[in-house]
Amino acid sequence: MKRPRLVSGILALAVLPGLASRGAGQQPGLENGEWRYLGGDAGNTRSAPLLDRIDASNFSDLAVAWTWRGDNFGPGVEYTVRATPVFVDGVLYTVAGQRRQVVAIDAGTGETLWTFREPETMRYLRSPRTDFGKGVAYAEVNGRGVVYVTSPAFFLWALDARTGRPLEDWGAPVGLDAFSETGVVDLIPDLMADWEPWLEWNEPYDADLGVPQRLGMVTSSAPPIVVNGVVVVLSGHEPSYDQTRIENVPGDIMGYDAATGAHLWKFHVIPRPGEFGHETWENDAWRWSGDMSQWAPASADPALGLVYVVTNASTVQSYTGHRPGDNLIGGSVLALDVETGRRRWHYQIHRSDQWNYDIPTAPILLDLTVEGRSIPALIQNTKQGLIFALDRETGEPIWPIEDRAVFETQVPGNYTAATQPYPSRPAPLDPIVWDGITEAFLFDYTPVLKERAEEILSEFRVGGLYVPPLPWPHDNDYVNVVGCLGGLNIYHPPIADPTTGIMYAPHNRSCSAPGYLAPTNGIDEERGLPGLSAEAWRGRERHTPTTGTTVAAWAPGGPATGGLPSIDGLPVYKPLFQGLAAYDMNTGERLWDIPIGRTPERIRNHPLLEGVDVPEFGGTGHSIQMVVGDLLVQTTEDLRGETETNENGMPMLHARDKRTGEILASVEIPVPGQYGMMTYMHDGRPYIVVQSGSARRGQPGALVALTLRD
Repeated sequence: MKRPRLVSGILALAVLPGLASRGAGQQPGLENGEWRYLGGDAGNTRSAPLLDRIDASNFSDLAVAWTWRGDNFGPGVEYTVRATPVFVDGVLYTVAGQRRQVVAIDAGTGETLWTFREPETMRYLRSPRTDFGKGVAYAEVNGRGVVYVTSPAFFLWALDARTGRPLEDWGAPVGLDAFSETGVVDLIPDLMADWEPWLEWNEPYDADLGVPQRLGMVTSSAPPIVVNGVVVVLSGHEPSYDQTRIENVPGDIMGYDAATGAHLWKFHVIPRPGEFGHETWENDAWRWSGDMSQWAPASADPALGLVYVVTNASTVQSYTGHRPGDNLIGGSVLALDVETGRRRWHYQIHRSDQWNYDIPTAPILLDLTVEGRSIPALIQNTKQGLIFALDRETGEPIWPIEDRAVFETQVPGNYTAATQPYPSRPAPLDPIVWDGITEAFLFDYTPVLKERAEEILSEFRVGGLYVPPLPWPHDNDYVNVVGCLGGLNIYHPPIADPTTGIMYAPHNRSCSAPGYLAPTNGIDEERGLPGLSAEAWRGRERHTPTTGTTVAAWAPGGPATGGLPSIDGLPVYKPLFQGLAAYDMNTGERLWDIPIGRTPERIRNHPLLEGVDVPEFGGTGHSIQMVVGDLLVQTTEDLRGETETNENGMPMLHARDKRTGEILASVEIPVPGQYGMMTYMHDGRPYIVVQSGSARRGQPGALVALTLRD
């Protein structure tokens, strides 16, 4: 055990005693004031409505109790504040920095109790996701607390929660000198064991290098989740929008025995012959195409024995001609039997993704009453702004979901689905996603602005979602196509109150031209030739790897676009930089939707808007929130150097009314929030934890604990 190096950030607020057992419809994880899962409970609601001693009358009395800094965990720590800690028996457990060191922290004092760091490997140096660790998993095994973590190098570790040491008699030796003989599993051999390109490779496996570079690469981002004695491991890859080559190892989902580390099962995210969905992979792409990562964390219903996972796209996201078809199980919510790893059900949110629409958030589990019927529900938010409400036991939609015709590709040889699913209820977070920039969304606050917006848009073909890139060159009578998003991303997850069935989802609006695709003729000019040898890898500086051998037929190219022309710096459409919406998921109705933060000064004081009464568009910081007791606790992230502050220039933490969104009380916090929050009870005092830090302000990630003044 080494002395700590400090961690990525978090903010804790303490409250007075007062908790009950689980609330109605809430999954396990919050009993006795604990926070045992990344999202609090197994249903990832990120809410503790029964910790009720902080209220509007005492919220402003919160003060800093301790600060735990993260700037000694290596470079870039201010960008790695994505790990929400778990809390069990007086200790917070999280990961820190690019090496994803595991850290145990005393919940009352902020003292670091132990740290664990995986020995360095070449496969770690190749990993493109070192700074994206989102946390750890926790379980009690044979009366002992165990912390599980998946590393950027794609090892699974089991650590004694009291000491931080690798667990005895668990896993298997990996064959590397610096590694312990126990407490670890090399996940790559299990991942590749039945994969055809690996079986044909016929070369010795090098545990230091991992997946041979010509075949692909694999890493992790989201932590594992432990359900009914099974550790479910999720995978990650180089982001699909960065990939240029069509081959990669699939991100299959695997289950391991929590007590022994034994491999139990593997689910093929790209179906093999005879498996469900195999026919959606045309051109024999199932043999060599890969990725299908699981960026977002998982949720689970232990009573049903199901784990719920969301998937992203396969290799090369902007062009799919090499893998035509709808590509199941990509872009889907997937329910797996945790005992066997078999698919119980799935719902494909979008088909053949080529828009970077990977599902960014974990499924939220709620028990709802819909038209008098009790329904175990799963709520899935998307980047698009669509909200999918499904029965989590069967996968059936709670309300009808219709297929709507969408723009199809004009790129020769490419594939796009003719239709995509749109829920009829709830309404999308932003109505602009239905049809794009219609007249209702023009920036029309003066006749001159409206005229100029119409003039600019007349040169484009305007749509809503699913607008694919055009080929370059093209002979259309318009410059480009324009699409709009109105959802959320992984940086600002939604939450839900299991006692009321209300979901709270931040969202923002973005309309742009997607750029163009140009033929590559099989040459990757950006990244050079494929296939570096093992010797060439050793000693190289860490960088995003080139994997595979075959360059996609089309890649982003042509003139630089990606944005719409502006009106002297003003958008052509009415912006929404950040909003927060509340939905009653029992009815699917939106209760309220408010802008978060203040409209940027560049718009408020623009000369073309002088004397014009324009509405608030929200600020550029992402909204971060959590339910604690009867309050919606909310703050904003520092984005583009702008965040909501008070007259002293300090970031603010708000207590909002859960039913209206109205601010009831506020308190200063030392640094802006980031990504998420958590809460727990310790020694009779409840705490709220807000991940925090600001690279733009020169503030590293930190854990800052606040409590009510004595």
